[in-house]
Amino acid sequence: MEKLLHTPEGVRDIYDNECRKKLKVLKKMHHVLSLYSYNDIQTPTFEFFDIFNQDKGSAASNEMYKFFDRDNNTLVLRPDITPSIARCAAKYYADEELPIRLCYQGNTFFNTHNHQGKLKEITQLGAELLNDDSSAADAEVIATVIDCFLASGINEFQIEIGEVDFFKGILEETHLDAKTGNEIRDFIHNRNFFGLESLIRELDLDEKIKKVFLSFDQLFGGLEMLEQAKTLVANPVSQKAIERLEKVYKALSYSGYEQYISFDFSQLSRYEYYTGVVFRGYTYGTGDAVVKGGRYNNLLKQYGKDAPAIGFAFYIDDLMMAISRQKVEVLLDNSDNIILYEINQQCSAIRLANHLRKSDRKIELIRKSKKKDVADYIAYGKKNHFSGMFLLTSDTTVDVYDFVSDEIGSALIEDIDFC
Repeated sequence: MEKLLHTPEGVRDIYDNECRKKLKVLKKMHHVLSLYSYNDIQTPTFEFFDIFNQDKGSAASNEMYKFFDRDNNTLVLRPDITPSIARCAAKYYADEELPIRLCYQGNTFFNTHNHQGKLKEITQLGAELLNDDSSAADAEVIATVIDCFLASGINEFQIEIGEVDFFKGILEETHLDAKTGNEIRDFIHNRNFFGLESLIRELDLDEKIKKVFLSFDQLFGGLEMLEQAKTLVANPVSQKAIERLEKVYKALSYSGYEQYISFDFSQLSRYEYYTGVVFRGYTYGTGDAVVKGGRYNNLLKQYGKDAPAIGFAFYIDDLMMAISRQKVEVLLDNSDNIILYEINQQCSAIRLANHLRKSDRKIELIRKSKKKDVADYIAYGKKNHFSGMFLLTSDTTVDVYDFVSDEIGSALIEDIDFC
């Protein structure tokens, strides 16, 4: 029986004030998305395996929770929501050519041992901007991320922006096979620059190309780093990637968001579907990025709609950890009240509760137990963050307990059709 009270590895219960704070933060961040005109969409928690298989650039097969339906189709708990959005866009917005803004919140599931101690069920909140391939769209999505950070109460954070085409342009110059190219990418993505140097020095490459690859450990910083990167590459793909980032920075500067922005060309996502700008958001109190995103112009065509897209996802559980460790105050609405009554006052208590709820007052109705006294209910109310309690002393009068000031008063109830 004791085992039934515990959760499996990688999942946990969230309750009481922790849950209330999480929902409050989600609500504030969702409000930001609504201000940017994003529309909510809900996709299934599980879908066909092929929606997320590695050919689509999503999670590896052994990182997904898989099971079968009665027709022997392989289903998976979604490891990522972006492919689901891409599928929906191809199905429901096939002929739409103007911008589509979709947002979501939901849980994703990873069956991996790579990150011991990390949750395997993760709440995500994110948004996708489709049918817009402009640098303005890149900048707007990153500005939305910044505003979501600020809405959560976190003010100290950094958005690190990269451009995968910068790396792709260099790789195209080398004519290396796909396996070697992936090895180089993984070394850079994992910031294993010692391993990168060992591999690069063994390859038969032009010395200028080797110099560029060996410079990735320095290709991070502000605008001055972009100027440095320009001197390292001559191919048009990489040059265009740098110019794209300059345009994004310029657009973000119009919002005064320069302080939150830096660049990092070593950002090469594990998801193959990213094609251009990629970014991650970091803050204190967590060991990994709390938001990840980027442009994925080739993903939708795999579901039947050839359209550009860019999006992001916040990892809400990591964000809440950062909020807690930074001691960011999440103000909760503690305006709930208790109505406590004896059995012979039940009719009046119910009518009073209904009257107050019609004016948006939050009411918990409790019939007093003979085994408890009033002091027990006062302690219960304070423990559970109620603001006060109404104790019916007759069908038309109440004692009013204010849990904030610890004051007690009495009042006559009027304008209610009592029993």
